[in-house]
Amino acid sequence: MEQVMIDGVALHLTEPDRVPMQWVGQTELVTQVLAAWLVIDEEDLPLSPRLVGKPGVGKTTLAYHAGKSLNRPVYLFQSTMDTRPEDLIVTPVISEQGKIKYVASPVVSAMIKGGVAIIDEGNRMSEKSWASLAPLLDSRRYVESIVAGVKIKAHPDFRLCTTMNDDASTFELPEYIHSRLQPQIHIDFPEKDEEKLILKSNLPFADEEVLNYVVAFLQAAHKADERYSVRDGINMARYALKRLSNGKGPRPADPSVNTVQYLKEAAAMVLDAPAADYFSQLVDRLEQDR
Repeated sequence: MEQVMIDGVALHLTEPDRVPMQWVGQTELVTQVLAAWLVIDEEDLPLSPRLVGKPGVGKTTLAYHAGKSLNRPVYLFQSTMDTRPEDLIVTPVISEQGKIKYVASPVVSAMIKGGVAIIDEGNRMSEKSWASLAPLLDSRRYVESIVAGVKIKAHPDFRLCTTMNDDASTFELPEYIHSRLQPQIHIDFPEKDEEKLILKSNLPFADEEVLNYVVAFLQAAHKADERYSVRDGINMARYALKRLSNGKGPRPADPSVNTVQYLKEAAAMVLDAPAADYFSQLVDRLEQDR
């Protein structure tokens, strides 16, 4: 764990995240995030966008991809309704020698290293927690740790964004925080071709039959304003393929095994019984059209 000294206080930095997240399609959204982070003059400052959309549409993946495209370390912070201000800044822990050491959060580690901080599901945090980041989100660009007794300034290359589910807010953001998290970038369900590309990139071992059924299911669900997302589709396909393989590879040796049967089962288990009924109705319509 890397250590830095700030005003005579040793801070232990957390490691950046290295996760297999790949953004597929909708390149305009990546451009919008990067534009928010751009600095065009010595007097200019980067913005801290909030990425808003339904669960499972890829908000965190988009933010991570944009951060990695800058060739900077990316730090993910998962916020919850129990997140405390010290969780966001510096946390004291007991070392092996029984002494207190100060551990910088992913946000503060990104500040110091000039990386990208992603606060995931930020609308789950209370105002008290957000208030501790207020000076970081304006022209001051610093945070203060009461626990460690230090003021920490952000590296010029530091960038931040937050993701928020538009249907699962635990706390209402106060206006002074809302106005600092700009611009709002809305992520919607992808189009059919993009959705299939996303499925293929996550399920390279799946055949066209499975992918086509899942894409048809998701596209029909989007039109009906159902909540089912591409993440749900990926999990459905994964489970169905595992059932089909019976531990012997991505496809069954027995050709009599019914792909639709396992996809319907997966829809019920990954989502709910109405989703399985919805899938059955869709398959019936597809069969009639053939």
